[in-house]
Amino acid sequence: MIKFFLMVNKQGQTRLSRYYEHVEIKKRTMLEAEVIKNCLSRSKDQCSFIEYKDFKLVYRQYAALFVVVGIDHTENEMAVYELIHNFVEVLDKYFSRVSELDVSFSTSENHL
Repeated sequence: MIKFFLMVNKQGQTRLSRYYEHVEIKKRTMLEAEVIKNCLSRSKDQCSFIEYKDFKLVYRQYAALFVVVGIDHTENEMAVYELIHNFVEVLDKYFSRVSELDVSFSTSENHL
């Protein structure tokens, strides 16, 4: 099961977050900071799957954006890895070359 979905820039700023389980705001901030630090500190040669606390992180980098998905141990990492790619392809089709600005703009529109 997917626990959360994050889009983060190279500076470690969260551009999009969606949680599928209740997590308090203070805990979200701490969780995102730790998750981002773990993913951004890895080299391109390292695996895109990370064991973290009681779940796994699956991430992919697209230009200046990282897409990070937190999943439980029963979920298939490769399927989630492919899901991330398909999600980015859909964004790319919709925005024709999706960028960090597009993600920031679309998420701010949804909150109006």
